[in-house]
Amino acid sequence: MARASCARLTGGTPGPPLRFIMTVIALLYSFITWGVTAVIVAAILLIVLRSLYNYMDVNPFKWSPRTVRRVTDAVIMPVRRVLIAFRIDPKAAPLIAMILILVVGYLVVQVAASILNTLAGILFALTSGRVGTPVAIIGYVIFGLLGLYTLAIFVRVIFSLLSVSYANPAMRFLVRTTEPLMGPLRRMVPLVGMFDISPLVAFLVLWLCQSAVAATLLRDWPVRFL
Repeated sequence: MARASCARLTGGTPGPPLRFIMTVIALLYSFITWGVTAVIVAAILLIVLRSLYNYMDVNPFKWSPRTVRRVTDAVIMPVRRVLIAFRIDPKAAPLIAMILILVVGYLVVQVAASILNTLAGILFALTSGRVGTPVAIIGYVIFGLLGLYTLAIFVRVIFSLLSVSYANPAMRFLVRTTEPLMGPLRRMVPLVGMFDISPLVAFLVLWLCQSAVAATLLRDWPVRFL
């Protein structure tokens, strides 16, 4: 797939170095995708198994249920605490945990895709020999950073829903990183009922910025490699 993509973008058969690099990037992306998928499936199966043990009232001191509980407590217990804080039945914790695992897995894959796509774009520009290579490199870097910034806002929203404290280093980093955009938008965008829709506006602004970069700095250059 990487070979066909590179050949199409260059208007012919890509040189051996570029073809090899693109193949490596494509294989790395596939490896990350399948690895994350395997972890998601394993985690969900363990949570389902834990729920079955609880439903069947299996002796919790046996090795199998005790091990499953220890492995899944790291995910289930924080979710239970959040549900209790919101006065929601904690029995929904396994289902919420599975949804969160899917979301986190998706975010990991998207971060990897953004980084690898940016790397592929820079390497493609460097080896293309085309006029405007420096501008294209700047375009690929900005396009990739905008994608990562979008994901950072999305993660911040998820953390906020989970009531992650600002004392948490990850949450503190996300707030400091995204507040330069989120702060002004929050002041300008009115609440819809009791809901803050400034993150949705931020997603729209970042998407428009990416479209602008693709239409200017990356005009006549490929944008997606994966």
